[in-house]
This record gives sequence, structure tokens and C-alpha cells, in this order.
Amino acid sequence: MNPADFVAALRGCAPYVHAHHGRVFVIAFEGEAAERADFDQWLYDVGLLHSLGVKLVLVHGARPQINQQLALRGVEPRYSGGVRITDRPTLEAVKGAVGSLRMDIEARLSTSLASTPMGGARIKVACGNWITARPVGVRDGVDHQFTGEVRRVDVDTIRQVLDQDRIALLSPVGYSPTGEIFNLRAKDVATAVAAALGADKLVFVLSSDPNEWKLADDTGDAGQLSMAGAEALLSQVSAAEDRAYLQSAIAAGLGGVKRVHLIAAAVDGALLRELYTRDGEGLMLYADTEYEATRDATIEDVGGVLQLIQPLEQRGVLVPRSREQLELDIQHFNVIVRDGLVIACCALFPYAEAGMGELACVAVHPDYQRAGHAAALLKRVETEARQLGLKKLFSLTTQSPHWFIERGFSEAAIEALPQERQKFYNWQRNSKVLVKSL
Repeated sequence: MNPADFVAALRGCAPYVHAHHGRVFVIAFEGEAAERADFDQWLYDVGLLHSLGVKLVLVHGARPQINQQLALRGVEPRYSGGVRITDRPTLEAVKGAVGSLRMDIEARLSTSLASTPMGGARIKVACGNWITARPVGVRDGVDHQFTGEVRRVDVDTIRQVLDQDRIALLSPVGYSPTGEIFNLRAKDVATAVAAALGADKLVFVLSSDPNEWKLADDTGDAGQLSMAGAEALLSQVSAAEDRAYLQSAIAAGLGGVKRVHLIAAAVDGALLRELYTRDGEGLMLYADTEYEATRDATIEDVGGVLQLIQPLEQRGVLVPRSREQLELDIQHFNVIVRDGLVIACCALFPYAEAGMGELACVAVHPDYQRAGHAAALLKRVETEARQLGLKKLFSLTTQSPHWFIERGFSEAAIEALPQERQKFYNWQRNSKVLVKSL
């Protein structure tokens, strides 16, 4: 990376550094991730998140480690309905595998050698009996014995740990008031903890690649889905384990977690790219309506609209507008905002006496073109125009007449414009006049 690229990248992630500072993220990763050769590098990225001020709760799985312990003991793993049956010998294997892996993770997070990315980090990790569990019991006639499910999360203690600037590390085990130990699914622990804490984000790190989960009729951005979109996607995901993660993500959203991210463990830097770039790396599910919203513009959007339209003004596509003029006109604008960035805009200027409205300043961010945003704004403007009692829309364009024609506009003479608008027609630009009846 040359110096200019480095500076651009640092500036690009700065809004997310500010936005994530002090926020609570729950990150769950499978036991398979800990078996990967690049696991140290992944934990270094976790350490970087902590150094950037994120309050972290880590939840680790241990399935392959448990199976290894069972193999050493000559015990065959047993499942029913995709859930492990934890008898007494299996529970002993769980205790050995989980305890060993947890200590290994603590040791790696304690690295602070100057020769590593963790140099000088001095991260503190805390673990505890923060999950109260109960037995799964008998399902479909099968007694799962010491396999459990989350009953309660000790939210107050976990928050105290986070307030002490420590990483909270949870294992896939829980305890009963009678002193029993239960084997839990890590994804269930992470979902319950994220919901109980009211976490800002829940991140699942998977062995598979969520980018390969595509809606059959998807023509937009498959990297981000609403919870309703995730429900539709659920029926199209074939692998049982992937469906289980998607179900957990949906459950977290219903439980109040606004953003759930699913990323692939195999992608280098996926955690940082997902959290510190605008379009991320994996699949994000959002339960809030603020991630991408189409709405009336406000005075706070002036800067974003200017940043969007200025390149088009410089190329002569749009008529230049000063900031002062835009502030006066902002009440006429509609915008699409994604994660705080204005990615599309347009304006409707009504000429009530003529029964017409001007569709002006249609602009879409280069990274989000061909995703239907301009058409969505046009539909919104048409509805607004009808509500105002207008009968026709018109637009002046020098470079995009076909886009308008494809959407029901027809080329017309200048005399078709309202007389007031004819007075300000710029003959030097020689814009084409497009008109549409509503």
C-alpha cells in the first residue's frame, strides 16, 4: 500500500472507529476456527477491536475439540436432531476440551510481544459462571442428559467486566443452581448474551461463506438484508449448520440486537473489513430501519447531498448549486441514506398553478448505481406529486434522456414547461425536456 492509499484507508474507517467506540459487540466463533493456522492472526484482529475501544464479549465453540477428547477416550459421539447427546463420559470430554481451549485463547490474547500485532496491548480477559442453564430434556423420545439450554444470563457481572476494560470470554457451558454442568451450543449462548446485554452487534464467524447464500430472486445488495429478507433466505440455505446460524441471527434480531453479522473465518481480515468498511465483507442482517432509509431530507443532510452531487456538477451533468442555495431548497429533496451516508437524492419543485412538478438533481453514489435507487426515488416523488395535486412531472437533462423515457417520460418542447420555468431555461446547456403524466 502506498502512502496515499494508507491515508485514504485510515480516513475511510475513521467514522466507524468513532461509531464503534464504547459499543458492546458479541463475537461468536466455532471451535473449527481455533483449529485454523491463521487463528492467531484472527485473535490479533480481536485485540485490535479492543484497542479501538470496542467492549467485547467472545463466545467460543468447541465441537472438534470435544470430538478429539471423545476419540482419546474411545467414546463415539452421538447426536439426535443435530444436537449432541451429552452423557456422563461425554460431559467429561466437554470439560477437558472446553477448559483447555479457553486457557489457550486466554494465553493468545495475553500476547504483548513487540514482534506481534499485539505488541503493547496488555489485554485483560475475564471468565465466569455467568450462564445459568437447564437441561434440554427428552426430545423425540431421546434423553439428551447433560445437554442444556440457556436459562439466564448474569448481565450485571458481564457489564462490570466490560466497564473494567476487560474482554469477557464465555465457553459453551452453563451451570444449574444445583451445581450441575451442561453442554451448550455456542451460537445459543452468543444469541442469549447479545439479547440480554442489548448488544450493538452480534458477529458469527463461520466455517462456510455467507456470501454464497443468495436469494433466488435477488437483484440488489445481498450483503445486507432486513430480518424479513433473512426469513426469506432461510428456506434457500441448504446446509443444516448454516440454517441454524441464520435462525440464531434472526432470533437475535427479534431479541433486540439491531445488527447481526455473519462472516467467513477463511477470509483474511473479514472481521475488520466487515466492521470498518461501509459495505463490509460478509452478510449483515439489520433489525433497525435506519440502516438504509428513504426519507425527506433535513438540514443535516446538506453536506451529504453536496458531496454526492458536486462530482456531477463538475462534469456538467447537474446545474451547480451553492451550499446556501441547497440549504434554502433542502425541504424539496428526498434522500436515500445508508449507514449515515447519503447514497441517492432527488428534488421535487412544484409549480402548482401549472399543475406540474420538476424532478431535479437526481443523483446516485457511484458505488450504489444499478441497484434501483433512482427508480425508487422517482416512485416516491410521483406519489408526493399526486398528493400535491400535480398532474405532470417534467425534468431537464443533458445526458440521461433514455433513463427518463424508459420510465414513462416523453420528450417535449420547451413550451411544455410552466411559463415561470421557461424564463430560467438555460439555452447554453440546451437540456432536453422530458414530461410524464401522472
